[in-house]
Amino acid sequence: MGKRRRPKGRPVNGILLLDKPIGGSSNAALQDVKRIFKAAKAGHTGNLDPLASGMLPLCFGEATKISAFLLDADKHYLGTCKLGVRTTTADCEGEVIEERPVPELNEAQIEAVLEKFRGEIQQIPPMYSALKQNGVPLYKLAREGKVVEREARTVQIYQLELLRFSDDELELSVSCSKGTYIRTLVEDIGELLGCGAHLTQLRRTKVGPFEESGMVTMEQINAAAEEGTHTLDDFLLPMEDALKSWPDIILTENSLFYVQQGQPVQVPQAPSDGLVRLFAQGGRFIGVGQVLDDGRIGPKRLMQQSSNK
Repeated sequence: MGKRRRPKGRPVNGILLLDKPIGGSSNAALQDVKRIFKAAKAGHTGNLDPLASGMLPLCFGEATKISAFLLDADKHYLGTCKLGVRTTTADCEGEVIEERPVPELNEAQIEAVLEKFRGEIQQIPPMYSALKQNGVPLYKLAREGKVVEREARTVQIYQLELLRFSDDELELSVSCSKGTYIRTLVEDIGELLGCGAHLTQLRRTKVGPFEESGMVTMEQINAAAEEGTHTLDDFLLPMEDALKSWPDIILTENSLFYVQQGQPVQVPQAPSDGLVRLFAQGGRFIGVGQVLDDGRIGPKRLMQQSSNK
């Protein structure tokens, strides 16, 4: 047998909240940061369109094991839309396909329309999206001029607030569940206003428990890189911070042994269901546990190393 190839780069573990700039893809931003950190392993937690800026959590090393939980997390956005114009992509990167006059609107009329989109709604994903049909991304089909039927999906709009409006422009604040397309939301709002609309600006300000204040820009990362990797690692958040809303379980030395062997354990006064954060005595994050039907705590995702903190 051949030797196992070692990953290139150094072991980096933790989460970086990148303030993604406008213009580039999420994967391009990930690769740039991974290269600067000289990290062996990294991944992001869901695409932001090139048009969009803001929070893109990057998971390094062992933190990639919990990236799916951030992908499933609720999000918050600030968006600006232009009324009276529809585009192929529902944002300003697409070609104009329809223009309509914008009626004279007041805040009450806009508020009445926004109310229809609060709570649980059905949303048809846009053709220009990374969703796949028969293994082919929809955006590739769209670029070929093809339109295929897409099933409506249920999403939650927890908060939808009008921040500003002018004759043909709305600025919105949106808190929503995973899988929500703000472009589609804006387009649907425009239809009910009777004039159509498309998204012109979008900024993501929150993912799960992470707030805008924790974000780091590419300029900050590049400046820190000139001072050495230790300064870069100061930007990393402990991976367990992504799961702050979960109950904590402190394992005894004996329980820790069995959990690390993949076996469930009995923990006094443990929650009755759901996911939990597992810690060793002393505070070291061990991983993610699942409360089983019989009340025991079973390992779900275990970490081999702790964060670079």
